[in-house]
Amino acid sequence: MEIEHPRLILHNFLTEEECKELEFIHKSCSTVGYRPNVFSTTLSHLIATNSAHLILPFLPLRDRLKEKVEEIFGCEYELVTEFTGLISWSRGASIGWHSDDNRPYLKQRDFTAVCYLNSYQTDFKGGLFHFQDGEPKTIAPLVGDAVMYTADSRNTHSVDEVTDGERLTLTLWFSRDSSHDEDAKLIPLLAESLLHKSNNVPQSFLPVPASDNMYWFFPNQASHQDMGFDIRLGRLHAFGFDVYYSQDMNFISDLSELLMEPMQLVRRDQLLDHKFVNVLHALQVVQFYFWKGCKSQTFTSEVQFGKVVQSSQSQRDKISQVNSVFLKDTKLEETVFRSVEQYYFDSATFSAAITAWEDYSCKLHKEILISLPQWRAHQAIYRVHFDVS
Repeated sequence: MEIEHPRLILHNFLTEEECKELEFIHKSCSTVGYRPNVFSTTLSHLIATNSAHLILPFLPLRDRLKEKVEEIFGCEYELVTEFTGLISWSRGASIGWHSDDNRPYLKQRDFTAVCYLNSYQTDFKGGLFHFQDGEPKTIAPLVGDAVMYTADSRNTHSVDEVTDGERLTLTLWFSRDSSHDEDAKLIPLLAESLLHKSNNVPQSFLPVPASDNMYWFFPNQASHQDMGFDIRLGRLHAFGFDVYYSQDMNFISDLSELLMEPMQLVRRDQLLDHKFVNVLHALQVVQFYFWKGCKSQTFTSEVQFGKVVQSSQSQRDKISQVNSVFLKDTKLEETVFRSVEQYYFDSATFSAAITAWEDYSCKLHKEILISLPQWRAHQAIYRVHFDVS
């Protein structure tokens, strides 16, 4: 590690399975991000959308990253985590030379850790990371690798424009200022969310979408809704799914209200029998199905064969009406989200995946309930340390 430009790259810091789980969480929960052509998933957003159990996979990774940063930069027990987020950059996203503390409201940031969850050239093109000075000067992201560096001007950096695919990272910032401790804000929210749920009722794990404008993607963050698409429907469409609502849409004044309503999935004019509580619920199950390996024997529980029926003309008309509202620019959607419709799909396996998704959510919920007191105690110990020092 250079003294003049303190930074370090660690290869294979995360396992491929850890990366895949975080990718699943991001692609089933993310909203439009803080920059054009960027999507983000924060821990507070997961709590707010009734997906608090999905925070659990982050916790051991955050601890490992913070401990490694403290070890590398010689500041053991001095740091708090200021921000944790999953961030993906789609085609057109880039950022010029900057340091991570380059705004008055970011001066609390002392160190950065970026973990790459997918790979340059394989999963996306463009998006190379460059340091302005020092070595290594350029980083080609590879799945599982982590880069750690000081957040100040000694590590001014940029990211090339992404030209294809989706560049996905787990990004954390660390601070010596305990007043910016992310945990102090998250723990009360998490406790309130989790302790009001039943351990045994799958209904507890059904997501509640945020406001619709948080899911609306349009090029260069234009100021109108006449172009673009809803990213939840966009991701489903990339997998070859449309959504069907049984309601009579002629009497609905605001069709955006539909996305909070129960719906079914349609694939190549085949209507699947399962009814999802809302579109975010459907997206989470679909992403879970393809994450866990639709061609594998992962979902082998005994279930009835997933029923499908040929959709009627009136149903197809309703599907087209929904698409005309929420997928205004299908060419843009295909550019932003690579089509994966060619993936193998089996309705019986998908039915098993719905049950497996509920089991996965229930398991995470139980584990995070156990972890919460330890997390709270750990945060309190750090608070005492900072107050004393």
